[in-house]
Amino acid sequence: MKVIESHIVPEGISDIRLQDYAPSVFVSISSYQGMKKAIKRGRILVDGVLGKTALWVQSGQRIELCDLELPPAKVYELQLEIVYEDEHIAVVNKPAGISVSGNMYRSIQNALPFNLKLSSCLDALPVFRPVHRLDKPTCGLLLIAKTSQAIGNLGVQFENREVNKQYTAVVIGSLPDKGKVDMPVDGKDAVSSFQVIRRNNSIRNQFLSMVHLFPKTGRTHQLRIHMAGMGTPILGDKLYGSEGEILRKKGLFLCATAIQFHHPFTNELMDISIDPPYKFGRFMKMEEKRWLKYKDDLGLD
Repeated sequence: MKVIESHIVPEGISDIRLQDYAPSVFVSISSYQGMKKAIKRGRILVDGVLGKTALWVQSGQRIELCDLELPPAKVYELQLEIVYEDEHIAVVNKPAGISVSGNMYRSIQNALPFNLKLSSCLDALPVFRPVHRLDKPTCGLLLIAKTSQAIGNLGVQFENREVNKQYTAVVIGSLPDKGKVDMPVDGKDAVSSFQVIRRNNSIRNQFLSMVHLFPKTGRTHQLRIHMAGMGTPILGDKLYGSEGEILRKKGLFLCATAIQFHHPFTNELMDISIDPPYKFGRFMKMEEKRWLKYKDDLGLD
């Protein structure tokens, strides 16, 4: 049995049971039902002892998620773009519309064996592990651990907020050139910053802005909530945007375009980036052309 993720309960945590707390701190299993099953199967240790679903979590406890080395689920033969790979880690470009993991066949987790090579290291994981999450409709860079050392080291970096991520998005409306959003998400502190890289006029929306987004915390849907809270929802956001502004079959205009972290084995600073999807720039250009073509007819300045 290998420890694949480890977490130290911080100060201030109280009145919550293990089955409710654990899904919020482990990447590999994020659903309550999945965590309940993991606890019952003996995959969760608390201070080295098998955890119980009803156990009250206390500050200072070490909670560990273990791999029972069960055979992997049926492989999903989806070709992924491999941006980086070595014996310890990999970075893939996740397509939009596919969940990272979960109790489903069509997931990135099940597609990884079709795309990545097993590590030859002694602590190689039998199943590749994504070490963070991307929403189903979000595309872009996803960091994968291939060894126990990698998942433990990267988990600590994420906990200590030492991993820097950049997203690129098209939002409806106009923002200042740069700024900071400090707005709680689900009652927890959440901080993001943004930098505008392009603005366009739009007949449909008045303005569109392409922005780089930098989450300083990692709350669920944080960037989507923050942009909507600023009055500039991300284009194509069915959950937080305006119903009349959802573009048919265009998807969410949000992509994880850069990630910076220290390599879990060499400690080398890794700075990996990709271009945003072609559709981002193309859509903005088309909106600008429509504006220029029809603004006089509509009496717009």
